Amino acid sequence: MTAAFRSLLVRHETILGILLVAALVVLAFQSDRFFTTENLLNQGRLMAEVGLVALAMTFVIVTGGIDLSVGSTLGLVAILLGVFWQNLGLPLPLAMVLGIVAGGIAGLVNGLIITRFGVPPLIATLATLALYRGLAEGISQARSVRGYPEWFFSLGQGELLGVPVQLWIFGLLAIVAAVILGLSTFGRATYAIGSNAVASRFSGLRVDRTLLLVYTASGLIAGLAAVIFVSRVSTTRSDMGTGLELDVITAVVLGGTSIFGGRGTVIGTLLGLVLMQALKNGLALSGVKGDGTIVVIGAVLIGTILISNIFRKDADG
Repeated sequence: MTAAFRSLLVRHETILGILLVAALVVLAFQSDRFFTTENLLNQGRLMAEVGLVALAMTFVIVTGGIDLSVGSTLGLVAILLGVFWQNLGLPLPLAMVLGIVAGGIAGLVNGLIITRFGVPPLIATLATLALYRGLAEGISQARSVRGYPEWFFSLGQGELLGVPVQLWIFGLLAIVAAVILGLSTFGRATYAIGSNAVASRFSGLRVDRTLLLVYTASGLIAGLAAVIFVSRVSTTRSDMGTGLELDVITAVVLGGTSIFGGRGTVIGTLLGLVLMQALKNGLALSGVKGDGTIVVIGAVLIGTILISNIFRKDADG
């Protein structure tokens, strides 16, 4: 019992959970608006797009890879959504589906470059980051698309039982992602590939197929996030999603997913995401400028990883 309790105590998620509670208490004392229902629901609405992409990014990083193109994929899908609906005259529901499919194709291209041509994920997705953003800017010609029908805004601005619609979508996909990564054969294969891809191949695992599915899913989720984003802000622009990949990777790594692969959980990612959003909002309400918030988040990221590594080494030693 003692050993089990000690093992639980040194888990990265436990340390992060304690840090999150401490941060919430401190931020609540800094501003009386922080713990209001309106503010909390609004923060949930704002973090939904980053959270959705972070779920898929958890799988990507667990395999030992990375996807830097998710922000550009979001921007490209946002532009394609407007083009399909306004320029081509397609029904908006069909345009939404085609946009998400386009995101999946963008993710599949990433996967093919990595698996078929042996290009490291960092280099491959850095290249497609520029490619997809360039396509978005070229297609849009710096023009935005507005005038979407009112029903479309319910996806990004509406509520169901008093909770933002995108939070319901995020919550459902978080449960699905946690089950797949933690309890399925696919999840175990994902961990195995991240731990040792060569050994996984010799063990009979279909490494390339798994990686293709993971990167395609990353593109699909980025596409879904784009549709929700457009619905929330009521317009389409080519610069949407700029810098999104940094927030996503920060949340995932803060949540304890190893950048070297083989370790990570969806619960950890959720904790990292909530802590990051809480710091952004709480510090802003306290009057801290944006630069100061970035410094604090960076310090928390470094501190959390260092503390987790120290406890893990003590447990192993």
